[in-house]
Amino acid sequence: MCQEATSFGIALGAAFTAAIDAASELSITMQIAIFATASALSCVAGYFVYRRIDHPRPDGTPLNQRDMLMVGAHGVVCSNIVNGEGKVRLGDSVWLAEGPSLSEGTSIVVKSVHGARVVVEPIEPAAMQR
Repeated sequence: MCQEATSFGIALGAAFTAAIDAASELSITMQIAIFATASALSCVAGYFVYRRIDHPRPDGTPLNQRDMLMVGAHGVVCSNIVNGEGKVRLGDSVWLAEGPSLSEGTSIVVKSVHGARVVVEPIEPAAMQR
């Protein structure tokens, strides 16, 4: 959001400076002063405009929290979970997992994510039929 407002503001400042310079011959000092002033004003105005029209992401995930997409994902234990640690396959990836002791081939669901580890629970047989 801020980057968009800044880029747009600088572009407006450059366009305004070019228009003024085309209308009258300005010294380089005046061009720089007009550019800096126009860019600053349009950046501030753009910030408030973009802030009002800021919309949530269409997929509903917070930016920089893509790991939250994994919560609720179903997978399979691919290396026995023993003493709370093992590996699970989620889609085409293998992840380190934490959870109750489970044998290879057990269907699981991801409950949370802690760094590069997923916390899993077995899927109840009744839930698998849904």
